[in-house]
Amino acid sequence: MSAAATTAPVRRALPAPRGLVWTVLRLHRTALWIWTGFVVLTAGLLLWLYGPGAAHTQHLLDTLGYAGVQQDAWAAGVTGTFTGTYNDLFQDPASLLNISSFAVALFAAGTLTSRELENGTARLAWTQSVTPARWLAAKLAVPALLVTAGTSLLVLLYRMLWNAHGNLLLAGIGPRALYFAIGPATVAAPLLGLAVGAVAGLALRRTLPALAVAGLAQYAVNAFRANSWPFQGRYQQPELSVRSRAITSTGKEIPDPGCYDSHACLARHDVVGFTRRYLPSPDYWPRQLLETGVLLAATAILVAVAFGVLRKRSTS
Repeated sequence: MSAAATTAPVRRALPAPRGLVWTVLRLHRTALWIWTGFVVLTAGLLLWLYGPGAAHTQHLLDTLGYAGVQQDAWAAGVTGTFTGTYNDLFQDPASLLNISSFAVALFAAGTLTSRELENGTARLAWTQSVTPARWLAAKLAVPALLVTAGTSLLVLLYRMLWNAHGNLLLAGIGPRALYFAIGPATVAAPLLGLAVGAVAGLALRRTLPALAVAGLAQYAVNAFRANSWPFQGRYQQPELSVRSRAITSTGKEIPDPGCYDSHACLARHDVVGFTRRYLPSPDYWPRQLLETGVLLAATAILVAVAFGVLRKRSTS
């Protein structure tokens, strides 16, 4: 008998951890492209707001004879690639970042975990060279890295935009809420969504029920964040002090009368412009660090729960 006939085929194990990482990226390449597109488009919007959008808005203000923020300028609108007012566009990336944590939870519950358990591909991987723990670790680590990198980039761009052009925002609850939404807690929130979705997917092992439970759970998380201290809710929003002065036709600065959209009030006070500067809130970083710590702690607990559920499922 020849040596070739007696040699048994050798099954090569997946390289660890590079093989698993590549497998996760390839298997979920559609989600990867969607996330990349989201980050690129949102970053593009932020850069447009930082550059051409801000320049055009300031030109509108200067043309109308105002030195600061004036309602008539917003009514005139901002022309360009995007429609709507500069003030509204300034808020849009924050809304998209909030929605992204919900989308990450749905992805983790459906495509990332429950679908593979439902169609049996996960157990097939476990019978070869991948242990259940390694499988889940790769499933969580790769999206977590990509989500953290993307949200970190967007938050940094947002902070740059705020520091350069926060003065172009209308005063009120909006800028304060936005200011407290662009910090490290915004990076941690999607990670919690990832953990929430993973637990739902592993526990239910059916795609549609897992999506429903993960969606409801993440909705509850977002609602809690919006209405509980230290999370910055609409009505719990701490004051972000504003240094605002009105400018008369003679160039004199007077106390801000607070009549930004009333022609009669502006004429009565001879106001032709405003200077406005948002000042850092003294409790910004304490709140941000506490919120970030709570989110990361909850994420760690849910990840531990996910591994515990997987251990029971894989041995049953």
